[in-house]
Amino acid sequence: MTSASELRSGKTHRDENFPVASWIIHPRHRALILSFYNFVRTADDIADHATLAADEKLRYLDLMEAELLGGGDTQPEAVNLRRALAERAMPPRHALDVLVAFRMDVTKLRYENWDDVIHYCRYSAMPVGRFMLDVHGESTSTWAASDALCAGLQINNHLQDCAKDYKDLNRVYLPRDALAASGASVEMLGEAKSPPALLACLQALAVRTETLLDESKSLGAEVRDFRLGLEISVIQAFADKIVGMLKVRDPLSERVHLSPLELLGQSFAGIAGEMARRATGRRPVSNPAAGA
Repeated sequence: MTSASELRSGKTHRDENFPVASWIIHPRHRALILSFYNFVRTADDIADHATLAADEKLRYLDLMEAELLGGGDTQPEAVNLRRALAERAMPPRHALDVLVAFRMDVTKLRYENWDDVIHYCRYSAMPVGRFMLDVHGESTSTWAASDALCAGLQINNHLQDCAKDYKDLNRVYLPRDALAASGASVEMLGEAKSPPALLACLQALAVRTETLLDESKSLGAEVRDFRLGLEISVIQAFADKIVGMLKVRDPLSERVHLSPLELLGQSFAGIAGEMARRATGRRPVSNPAAGA
């Protein structure tokens, strides 16, 4: 059978809202994190493949899971992650959770309400944060704030790419009830500019996502690892900047992604803020419940 990595859809993931194994993270963790990232990105490319039939996509995702669990050696991303996890005596639970989301991407094209979207995030995004926390030996008490941050990042991405997802994959993560409440329709995503009803829906969802991100702001203070705390602060700064754009801009006709200069600026701001917070012992004010 063809290796899953040979089915890459051509995506570059330039809009990725989940920075992975950046220079901030300690070098001893990077190989494992990159193995996880490569596994997830390969599975993502299978789910989003432009020409592969749905049953073939599911068959490849099943194969990735089987080989992650030791049932073969034909899929290098699965084998590499399996070996990397074994070196740390870590279970594959988070990678298995992410595969649930990719199967949903193959079989589920519409979402009914906010809770339905959060359920998707439970498998598509939250396991990424939980994995990072486990790699660093952090307590599971940090999961609630991490879940909120990862869900916020994922929904930011859904809003940024809503037109592309609809046009390329007929996949719509915007909740049906939110569209209906604004008088918008799915078909509006195919237009060059958002009609007022759709723009109202998108910006209302951005406001709701901002609230979710507010619930994650305790995370940097909750983790013990200094480098991870810096990484989280940078990611939080990215997320806050993006959701600010989404609250006032139209993803169909305006830029809602960070430029290289903005990425650099937000990185320095996040690092400086976290270093200052740790130096003074301040804790960020936030809602301790993740709401996700």
